[in-house]
Amino acid sequence: MALALYRKYRPATFAEVVGQEHVTDPLRIALGAGRINHAYLFSGPRGCGKTSSARILARSLNCVKGPTPDPCGECNSCVGLAPNGSGTVDVVELDAASHGGVDDARELRDKAFYAPAEAKYRVFIVDEAHMVTTQGFNALLKIVEEPPEHLIFIFATTEPEKVLPTIRSRTHHYPFRLIPPGAMRALLERNCAAEGVTVAPSVFPLVIRAGGGSARDTQSVLDQLLSGAGPEGVTYDRAIALLGVTDVALIDDMVDGLANPDRIQAGAAVFGTVDRLVEAGHDPRRFASDLLERLRDLVLLCAVPDAADRGLVMAPQDELARMVEQAKKIGPATLTRFAEIVHTGLVDMRGATAARLVLELLCARMLLPSASDTEAAVLQRVEQLERRPVGQVVAAPAPAAAASAPAVQAPAAPAQAPAAPAAQAPAAAPPVAGKPAFQRPSQRLPEPEPAPAAATPPSRPEPVPAAPEPVAEPAGTDIAAIRRRWAELVTAVRQVNAVAGAMLGPATVAEVDGNSIVLTHPSAPIAGRLTNEPRNAGAITQAFGKVLGGTWQVSVVHGEPGSGPVRPTQVKTARPAPTRPSQQGRPVAAPEPPQRQAPTGRPPGDDVPPPPEPPDLDEPPLPPEPMDEEEMLAEVAAMPPTDPSAPRADPEAAVLQLLADQLGARPLKSERAKR
Repeated sequence: MALALYRKYRPATFAEVVGQEHVTDPLRIALGAGRINHAYLFSGPRGCGKTSSARILARSLNCVKGPTPDPCGECNSCVGLAPNGSGTVDVVELDAASHGGVDDARELRDKAFYAPAEAKYRVFIVDEAHMVTTQGFNALLKIVEEPPEHLIFIFATTEPEKVLPTIRSRTHHYPFRLIPPGAMRALLERNCAAEGVTVAPSVFPLVIRAGGGSARDTQSVLDQLLSGAGPEGVTYDRAIALLGVTDVALIDDMVDGLANPDRIQAGAAVFGTVDRLVEAGHDPRRFASDLLERLRDLVLLCAVPDAADRGLVMAPQDELARMVEQAKKIGPATLTRFAEIVHTGLVDMRGATAARLVLELLCARMLLPSASDTEAAVLQRVEQLERRPVGQVVAAPAPAAAASAPAVQAPAAPAQAPAAPAAQAPAAAPPVAGKPAFQRPSQRLPEPEPAPAAATPPSRPEPVPAAPEPVAEPAGTDIAAIRRRWAELVTAVRQVNAVAGAMLGPATVAEVDGNSIVLTHPSAPIAGRLTNEPRNAGAITQAFGKVLGGTWQVSVVHGEPGSGPVRPTQVKTARPAPTRPSQQGRPVAAPEPPQRQAPTGRPPGDDVPPPPEPPDLDEPPLPPEPMDEEEMLAEVAAMPPTDPSAPRADPEAAVLQLLADQLGARPLKSERAKR
């Protein structure tokens, strides 16, 4: 059976430990100076060299030349504590995961008092020390605090915060870290050279990424690849198929699609890549993770051009050249937004049943920066505009530029074509107040040719102040057209003001003069309310303008349907005023007809028309209009009091008598008596 790589190439001295110089150098100095502590605590992630460093420290202490930072490797202690050695009696290694109880701690405490058999020190290596119970640590507390001179404790753990604080405070704590990619790659290349197996350079980043910075995990992944390698060695295709990572070609296609300025081509490339990814059986979550790492590398290349030389980006040279081009085409703001979207999508993919759908949605968000109003989306749009060629930026607003260019150049160019007749020219829009009226070259009158002596360049004409905007009457709107659309107009008024629409229903169109409309209504009070109340008049004006277009002045006067409008300024024919029961005994004074004097001074048969008659200011007033209920009550209250001695009629009896006289009604009581 072949020995695993992480066991076969386990370090035997502190000089062979990779990536932990911050721990090995102080220990080597302490061993060389003879400053040995009675307890050590090694902490850090799994597979980073904690247990191996503990064995190296025990080997350096018990070497015949020790304590020494470089064991001889020839004495019994060095041979027994070698990576593949059988061990020694004086070095005891315990797994606290299975020996962490109080009884195990008491047994270890009893054995600790015995002197070493052949070495200088008795060393107890307690692995997974965070698994020791609180009672077990309490049992070891006294001996760890004041051990014999020949006793040394080395605790190794991945979770130092779980170690009892009283124990941790009595040790020298050395935190181990994950191994950086550069040191890890050198270790893998050295092991592959020792094994005599050829490995493609593009395989090492995949192995290092899969190992996650742990030397043991990384060498286990490499050992798996070496076991399945053929005569040609470990190839890139075999590595991505075995490790399940995303092919770099898919990542390149995705990034190139996102960098394409043509949205249609970009969408086809991006979503086509997602389809090929799923058809190949790759995990969308792993693809999103690999894409996020690529975006991280591109951001670093934008920020630090020599990131590859500094070791910030690990990639083959051909792939690194493509990444540099991609970073230049996309830009840092867009890359940052892409990374934020992919990171959010990775969080959404946790527990999602349709990972492909989530991946396609985040791709859509990356392709559509205008769909978001965040700061990152705005920066991406600005960056895209800055990276466009100048011709594309000018060509975008082509219609506006084409319309405005002749207007700017027209004053400097002589008129070559005759102007069209004014009757055939299209109606121009009314000018905006405060701005000069805009005219197309075809609408301008031909300018007279300048005199030959004038050599000065033509000056720009002074802007003519804009005239007030005329109220245009819609074409083809007459009294017949308004009458045909009367039902539509009443409906529009009812939508604006339901009360005004209900009152306007019986009205009819009497006259249309320009933008003025006169309506007649059979009820004088309602006509007054429709004209005098602002909310009713405003609703009618708004509805007429909405249906007919333009601005209309609508007035409502009293008149019978089908008759002409009754103007308030015209003299009305005298009509009897309405009488009430309380006014039946009173004489109603009829208004005197207007008396006008015929003009004198000319014979009747003169053909010359007389001069206009001056207005008669003493014209009698119009008869009173019917009053509403409130006016009636006010009139009754203002009547003079009657004679107290006169008998007063019963109001109820008066009402019943009025109903019987006018309508022929009879009381219900009398009807029931007859039956």
